[in-house]
Amino acid sequence: MSGDYHGSRLHEDSRRGGVWRALWRYYFSRQVKLDDCVLDMGAGYGDFINTVVARRRIALDIWPAMPSHVAPGVETIVGPVQDLSAIENGNVDFAFASNLFEHLTQDALVEVLATLRTKLSPRGRLTILQPNYRYAFREYFDDYTHVTAYSHVSLPDLLSAHGWEIMEVHPRFLPLSIKSRLPSWPILIAAYLRSPFKPMGKQMLVVARPRTQQA
Repeated sequence: MSGDYHGSRLHEDSRRGGVWRALWRYYFSRQVKLDDCVLDMGAGYGDFINTVVARRRIALDIWPAMPSHVAPGVETIVGPVQDLSAIENGNVDFAFASNLFEHLTQDALVEVLATLRTKLSPRGRLTILQPNYRYAFREYFDDYTHVTAYSHVSLPDLLSAHGWEIMEVHPRFLPLSIKSRLPSWPILIAAYLRSPFKPMGKQMLVVARPRTQQA
């Protein structure tokens, strides 16, 4: 059991929301179309999904308090990420998981991937943002709910082995803690995202889509 994880480890912090608004403005808004259906898996305080501008927004989290933190108009599902039965097949265009899969066993992640592919639209893809064990090994298990370690090599390999096509891999996309290590001014976040030099980069970004039968 994770206990009071949000009370002991993941406190609410207004700075985090500001960082996500800048990340949306300078990066994610270019990945999401206005007519997309966006699914935020492990939505937590809603920092990502609240910034999204799209036709339909869905937040999923096992945390019972999650619905009280999301913006008006965001649909909420409280339950394990392995259970996507409340979402219609073939509807999700942009699935997002931030700092989620390291909290699951590998078997659970494989189950999520199998279920999610039935929910994605023909243009649907999965974007994963999470710690890269290659660069964050010293701090990785400071979070007592982390159970599985992935790097920018092992995570894409796992996805590929289970029928997904890798579209992008960014080994050092963000610092490990975006609320404290990433500069909070939007213009500095924009500069960080553009910079090829990221010495603090310990979170990776992986984008994948289901591999077609022809592939």
